[in-house]
Parts: sequence; C-alpha cells; structure tokens
Amino acid sequence: MSTEGRYTITAALPYTNGPIHIGHLAGVYVPADIYSRYLRITGNDVAFICGSDEHGAAIPMRAKKEGVSPQVIIDKYHTIIKKSFGDFGISFDNYSRTSAPIHHETASIFFKKLYDDDKFIEETSEQLYDPEADQFLADRFVIGTCPKCSHEEAYGDQCEKCGSSLNATDLINPKSTISGAEPILKQTKHWFLPLDQYEGFLKEWVLEGHKKDWKTNVYGQIKSWIDDGLRPRAVTRDLDWGIPVPVDGAEGKVLYVWFDAPIGYISSTKEWAEREGKDWEPYWKDKNTKLVHFIGKDNIVFHCIIFPSMLKAEGSYILPENVPANEFLNLEGNKLSTSKNWAVWLHEYLEDFPNQQDVLRYALTANAPETKDNDFTWKDFQARNNNELVAIFGNFINRVVVLTNKYYDGVVPNPSTFSDVDKQTLAELKAYPAVISSSIDRYRFREASQELLNVARLGNKYLADEEPWKLIKTDEERTKTIMYVALQIASALATLSEPFLPFTSTKLKSILCHSNLDQEATWNDIHSQEILLPANHKIEKGELLFSKIEDTEIQKQLDKLEATKKANEAENKTVTPQKESATFEDFTKMDIRVGTIIEAEKMPKAKKLLVLKVDTGLDTRTIVSGIAEHFSPEEIIGKKVTVLVNLAPRKLRGVESEGMILMTETPHGKLVFLNPDEGNVNPGAVIS
Repeated sequence: MSTEGRYTITAALPYTNGPIHIGHLAGVYVPADIYSRYLRITGNDVAFICGSDEHGAAIPMRAKKEGVSPQVIIDKYHTIIKKSFGDFGISFDNYSRTSAPIHHETASIFFKKLYDDDKFIEETSEQLYDPEADQFLADRFVIGTCPKCSHEEAYGDQCEKCGSSLNATDLINPKSTISGAEPILKQTKHWFLPLDQYEGFLKEWVLEGHKKDWKTNVYGQIKSWIDDGLRPRAVTRDLDWGIPVPVDGAEGKVLYVWFDAPIGYISSTKEWAEREGKDWEPYWKDKNTKLVHFIGKDNIVFHCIIFPSMLKAEGSYILPENVPANEFLNLEGNKLSTSKNWAVWLHEYLEDFPNQQDVLRYALTANAPETKDNDFTWKDFQARNNNELVAIFGNFINRVVVLTNKYYDGVVPNPSTFSDVDKQTLAELKAYPAVISSSIDRYRFREASQELLNVARLGNKYLADEEPWKLIKTDEERTKTIMYVALQIASALATLSEPFLPFTSTKLKSILCHSNLDQEATWNDIHSQEILLPANHKIEKGELLFSKIEDTEIQKQLDKLEATKKANEAENKTVTPQKESATFEDFTKMDIRVGTIIEAEKMPKAKKLLVLKVDTGLDTRTIVSGIAEHFSPEEIIGKKVTVLVNLAPRKLRGVESEGMILMTETPHGKLVFLNPDEGNVNPGAVIS
C-alpha cells in the first residue's frame, strides 16, 4: 500500500484537433485519475499533470480545412477538452497548454541546454518539398504507401494501419496533402537527437532494470525498437506553427512537436507550483520522487525511448518509474476514429447522461483495454450499470440506509454481542483495502474495480443471510448488531469507492454524514480501526446512488452511431465515372426486358456462377450470372429481374448464356437486382 511518498503523475497531452472520446478516457485519463486519487487518499504528495498539445502539423491542417487560423482551432478544442475533463471529475492538479508562454520558455531552455552541451547532431539533408505550395512538408502533410505493409494512406511519420514509425522520405509514391503535388527533395538544415548513442542506457534502464515490473506490451515494443537499432531523430521542423528554434540560423524552423510536447509536463508542473507557492524541481529532479506516465500504446516509443533519452541528455531530471500504457478501445466492433466521427464524445455523453459520470468511469474501468484491445458496446455499458452498479452496489447501500432510517430514525444502533458471522464479515472487510491497493499498485485497475464491487457483494450476502427485516420482529438486539455491521461496510465503501466512483463516493459520504465525524475514515483506517461509523451517529435518509438505464436510452445512442455510419458511407461513396457518350441509336440497339427467374442452380466447380432459367416473355432461356456469392438459388426463384435479351450468346464453362441480368451494388459491395417488381409488370415488358 503506497503511503507518504512524492509522485508526479502525467497523462498524455490530448491533441487539440478534436474533443475527448471514450478511447482516450479508457486508455489514459480514467486509469491515471484512479491512480492519482488513490495515492492522495493513502497519504501521498501528488502532482497530477496534463495540458493541451497545441503544436504540430495537424493543427494548421485542420485550420486550413475549416478556413480559420490555427489559434481558433486550439482555443476551441482546448476549451471543450478542459471543461469536459472538469465536468467528468478528472482531478488534474494542473491542466495547461503548450501555447502558454511558460511552455515556450521551458521548451526553449531545454533545447538550448542540449544545444549548448553538444547533444544534437546538426545535419543538412534532403526533405520533401511541395513545389506548388512553395514550402517544406511536415510529416503529416505527406501521404503515401507504407514501405512495410503497403497501406496506401500512410502519413509521413507513422502508418496508422501497421503502427510503424516512418520518415516522410520512406513513403512510396508520396503526395502533398496541401496541393496534391508530388513532392521533390530539397536541402534543409536540422538538428537531430542521436538516439543510437542512448541504446546502452536504454538497455540497462528498461530491458534489464524493468523486465519484471513493466507491462509486457510496453516492454515488448521498447525491445523491438532497440533490437531494430535506434537512429538519430530530428528535433526541428520547417513549419510556421510551433515554438521557434531558439538558435541563430534557424529562421523558419520550429521545435518538432514530439520534442516540445513531453516538455509540456514540466512546464505544466511549473505553472502549478508557481500558483500554489511550491518548488517545482523536487517533482522532476528529486530521486525520491516517483514519475509515472499514463499513455496509450501509440505513445510508447515517445515516452519510453525518446523522452527518457532527452531527460538523460539534459542530465538533471529523474526517469519514469513506470509507463503503464493501455491498448486501444474499439466502439461497437469498429476502430474509434475522430475523422470519421465514430466515437462516443465525452462532452456529448455528459449531456445525454447527466449526473452519470461514474457509470461511464466504471464501465470503462471494468472493460479496460489493459492487456489487449477491447470493445465498448452500449449494451455492455447498460448491463454494467443495471446489473452491477444498481443491483449490487446501489442495492446494498439503499437497503442499509432505508432500514437504518426505518428502525432507528437514522441513528447508528449500539451493537450487542458479535456472532462468528459478524466477526468473519468484519475481518473480510478489513482485508479489502490491501487487496484493492495491491491491484492499483500493479496498475490493474480493472481487477481493482471488481474487488471494490466485491465489498458491496460482501454486504449484500451478509444482509441476505442474516435477514434483519425478519429478525426485527423477534430479536431487536441481534438486529442492531446486524445493522451496525452493515453500516461499517457502507462506510468503508464510501472511502474505497473514491478513486473509481468519485461522485458516488461524495454522495455516499453525504448520506452517511462523514463530515460530522471527528475524523473521516481513511483508506488505512478501514484496515486498522474497529469502528468506522460509531454508534449514535446520525445519517440522512439518502437517495438512490444509481438509476436503471432503459433500453430507449441505449437505442438513442445506437441510432446516433447508425446515422454516423450512414453519413460515412454517403461521404465515402465512389461513383463510377461516366462512360463515353452514346447516341440514341446506340441505346436503341439494346433490348432490355423484364424477366422472371423460374429455375436456379449452382454451376459445378464454380464459386461465383449460378445457372438460371429465365422467362423473358419471348421464351425461356439459360443465363449464367456471377451472383452466387450474394444469393442462394432458392431465394431468387420467382424473382423478377431486368434482362438484356439481345446480348450475343457466350459459353461459360461449357454452358451457353443467352443474355445478362442487370445489377448494381451498395457502397458495401453487395449486389442488388435492378428491381421491376413494383407495378405488376409482366415478363417481356420492354424497358426504354
């Protein structure tokens, strides 16, 4: 159990080109908040640090698309992100932004220190240049084919399909996203951090020093990078949006966003310390401080190889004790996508489910992608709420509060003799702080959330077994003891739930009137103290902690996603270009009629072909059609179809086909008949 230490906890700086969605929450911010809240209530000195990442090429790209300045974009999304974090209860000690003067100053000083200490390599190299836009192209302004997986829409810094880190010059058939032009190579001067010089340090620090205590997904990715050989990486870029490189001869260049963004943790800590009248340096430079980075798996390389190498090069900073990166969260079976609006946006959730922040916190924690990618579904969200929070946690508290008010006017009764069951139940309760702490200390928040629920299960089982609502009629003294024990469990839940369900914890503490106690029960008190809620203490009548979520509420969310899916299909729909012009005489040569399929069977040894007998009104003829992967023979018998009847006969696998069934396809590639079923048209009707 962590007590009385100093911790600097960082959460990945969200990029201000869009709002926060559930993938960000599950991967980074909810686990980081659970950990920070837990550390605080177990007696630690905590600086929980974050801020908006507002530089890089994607910001001006978005600004260009929307026809506004980059400042408009970052102000808009910084405001949305900061407010939604606050409304959701993420307990940052400071939430800053990388456009702040203190960050520009901090990042410039950091760069200048490394520059003056000759930690960089200065090189003139050939970079991609857009001759039409007359500018060098930042990585995100270049798109092309990934040299590793052949994905045709890889960016110049990373392939989002295979996850490979790239240089823009690695791309095959690169194109500028600004003008669409093919880039040329042009010489430019930049500064590089020679990561290859830090391989020995990284092997000793991570591969040897953290082999047993870092998550396998994190360790494995670091090892793969180091085994592949590290190479110098540019720390500057030719771009007009960012922090100007603070040395002579660097006009028109800015610090590369991957270099300045992690320094944002330091500048945000400085901002917090200045406001609170603290010294920021112990939180970053005292070897007794534990630094922990919470990130998603797409940021492992930056936080476990590049940023530590920067800190090592600077020389006065501590290194992270752990980087418990999570995997990705999908949504209803599909990858979350900001650009495609395939997401559950935090600010929209807070509007659609008012005062239910803890439901989403719990659902995301109980289904956290800690070791593998997981899938968020609205049905699972509903089940977590109704079957766990309402039926287990809420049900126990409601029973205890209602019965205490009914039997004792809300006053905690004096217990009499404790039975073996009472003693065993209280002993089990005392064990839970250590059990939950063990899970949290090992960054197993999903496991910890279920142990919290087990405390409520303990209470429910105790009440169900002892049945005070029956016993009150025959043994009032025994009932007092039962209710006293149940109230101790409720009091423990009020404290233990705080990291996971902060709004619920506050509400429960208010119901139990914890503020009226001489000393509110702490995490460690649950283990060490015999009494958490003393006899004669008065509680309130209370309210339901959780409410059932109905099917109609869930259907609204599913309908919203379905509308998004259809909008994406419409946007991405490709229309086949018009063919060469045909004369009226060309068209009149085609004899197109309505026909009825009267027989259908699969062609032997042919995966795609069906052999059809079609009544054309003129005759019954054989037509071979390549639709077997879309339709079974049984489902199309009797179907009216559109037939080109004067197509020259052609043999297919030995069967002469005398015509063509006219088809089209959906955006998903599913074939559909051009349907003449409406209007009672008969076989042989001419289409003109």
